[in-house]
This record gives sequence, C-alpha cells and structure tokens, in this order.
Amino acid sequence: MKAIRIGICLLVAFAVLAHGAVEGWSEAILEIGAAALLVWWGLLVFTGRESEVCWNALYWPLAGFAGVALLQILARRTVYPYLTRIELLKLGACLLLFFLAVQAFRTLEQWQGLVWFLLAVGFVVSVFGILQHFTFNGKLYWVRELRYGGVPFGPYVNRNHFAGLIELLVPPGLAILVLRAVRRDQLPLVALFTLLPIGALFLAASRGGIASFLLQLGLLAILIWSSRRERKSLAAAALVLLLAVGLIAWLGVGRALDRFAKFQSLEVTEARRLVMIRDSWRIFLDHRWIGTGLGTLSVVYPRYESFYDGKIVNHAHNDYVEVLAEAGVVGGVCSLAFIVLLFRSGLARLSASRISVELAIRTGALVACTGLLAHSLVDFNLHIPSNALLFLLQAALATSAVRPTLER
Repeated sequence: MKAIRIGICLLVAFAVLAHGAVEGWSEAILEIGAAALLVWWGLLVFTGRESEVCWNALYWPLAGFAGVALLQILARRTVYPYLTRIELLKLGACLLLFFLAVQAFRTLEQWQGLVWFLLAVGFVVSVFGILQHFTFNGKLYWVRELRYGGVPFGPYVNRNHFAGLIELLVPPGLAILVLRAVRRDQLPLVALFTLLPIGALFLAASRGGIASFLLQLGLLAILIWSSRRERKSLAAAALVLLLAVGLIAWLGVGRALDRFAKFQSLEVTEARRLVMIRDSWRIFLDHRWIGTGLGTLSVVYPRYESFYDGKIVNHAHNDYVEVLAEAGVVGGVCSLAFIVLLFRSGLARLSASRISVELAIRTGALVACTGLLAHSLVDFNLHIPSNALLFLLQAALATSAVRPTLER
C-alpha cells in the first residue's frame, strides 16, 4: 500500500502544479494515474496481500452523485452527452483517489505523513506564488502566456482558486500549532509551513478566500476550545495569529497589490456573479429533477443569459446553484447528504479523538472542508480538479477510522 500512498501524493502535487489540472492533458494524466493506482490495489487484493476493504460513510452520497451523471448519459437526459462524459471521467478520478486514500491511509502515522506532505506542498507553492507575484511579467511560470486572461497567483490562473488551495492546506498546520501536537523541535517547521501560505493567501487578495479563512479561524477556535478548555491553547492561538499578522505586514500586502491593479478588469465583478447565479437558478427551475447534465452549464447558459457582455460563462460562480442546474434535485440531495454525513461523522470522530495529533489533524481537516464549502458560495473551487481532490482527501481524513498500529 506504500506505493499507492506515494502515487496519491505524486498526483496531488502534479495536479496543483499543472494549473489545478484544468486542461485536457493534465486531466488525462490525473485520470490515468487514478486508474493505474486502482489496478495496483486490485492486484494487491487478488494476490492476498490486502484482504480488507475499509468503509467510509461518504461512499454512499459520492456513489449516488456519480450515479446521477451515469443515469444522465444512459437515459439521454443530458443536453450534451460528450461534456457529461468528460465531467464523469474527472469526477471518477477524484472518487477513485478518495477510495484509495481510505484504503491506503489507515494508521495515525500514515495520515500524519500525508498532513506533512500537504503542508510541504502548500509551503513550496506559496514560495513560488510570492516570488512570481513580486516579479510578475504577465506569464505563468514566467514563460506561459495567459491566452484567456485572468489574475494569476502561483500556478493557478485564477487567484481565487489559489486561495481555495490554501484554505485546504493551512488549517491542519494551525491546529497542530495551537495544540502543540508534534515534538517541540518540529513546531518551528510547522509554523513556517503554515504561516507563509497565510501570507501568500493575503497577497493573492481573494476576498472570498480571505473571508473563508477568517471563518476557518473562528471555527478552529470553537472546535479546539470545546474539545480542550485550556487557557494555554488560547494563548498559543493568539501567538500564531500575531505571527501571521506580522508576516502579512512584512510582506507589504497593500503595496504589492498595486502591481495587479491593471488586471482587475479581467475578473468577474460581484454584480456579474449575482446575474450568473440568478440565471443558473432559472436553468434549475426548468430542469428540476435531474438537471441538464454534468458539465453542460456552458452550453445551456446562453439561452438563459439575461446580461450579455461577450464573454463565455463556464461556471455559475456558486457550486451549489451549479449542482442544482446540472444535476437537479437528485444531485442536490446527494450533495446535501455528503455535507451532512461529513459533519456528522467528522464531529463524531473528533469527539472520540484522545491523542493530540489525531485531534489536531481531524480538526484541521474538518475546518479545511468547511472553508472551501463556504468559499463555494461565491466561486467554483470544487470544479478545479486539484482542489476537489484535496477537499476529498481532507474529508477522508476527517471521517475515516484510524488504527493505532503501523501497517505496511
């Protein structure tokens, strides 16, 4: 199973660095990689090296949502079958990796290793993002032209999606720092891997991302205080917050943002977002039960567009409304069931945690999922494969059983 764990980590790193895996070539690599890891897991089961299939409560709603897309294709209830097949392939890759993560990461040591890896990814990407921000020449990686516009940060074309990435990676590190859930000599490294991405988040200047992060801070404080009513935890939280504020001030966020002022016109305005949400809601009202088909919003939307500005609308900038438009009530019920089971199972696992490191990484995982769900009210992070995959990995961490002994 070690090979599967390494494979999952490599695919996560690739998806993040490949602009979120939003292009055809990167989507194909992610899908092929997920299929290859599934085949390897099947061989382990076939040869008897693995005999147990671990269960997770989130399997049911995820399988149901994938079933909706399959039904749309088989019953010809999608307006554009090709786009729905493409979306089902992307969804299938993320669901396969979620399933394999539950099978491969079983012990506390293994999950802790994944958290360290994710913190390292966040640190590396944030360093790159900060360097690119201050030396920006209008190109991604300083060499790739932005053919379709955008306000990039790090490897992402859209700074809001970089903010979504940081929302998913930072909370476990914050929880570890506040609870001091690692050895004392490791705390400075955790602080570095956590605080620098926070500075990058504020440099990215995503208002939705910053608002979601502040929500995460409040939820983190509530969860930690309810589980451990200790003054020293509050003191540690205050110190971490003070360090983060100092780093943000040192980076000179206000002056740095002036460099991107000329790109602001390329972003979608708040008024335009509201129009897209309203028009997408009208799509749902006309296709209430099973929607227009996953991935079809871009081809259906022009018929319902109430304000034309010459730009193509690919997403509703609200993941919840988009789900209803593309998957109808049936898909909406599956999504709601996922969220309910995520918090129900996550809080139950959290209350049963007795070890500091387990409490920290479970708290951080649940807070990470909450932040992205909040950000999804004003954006479409869950349609970015890298962020969707990380969201599912954090959901798996929050809800999966953890064994005390180390396995192979």
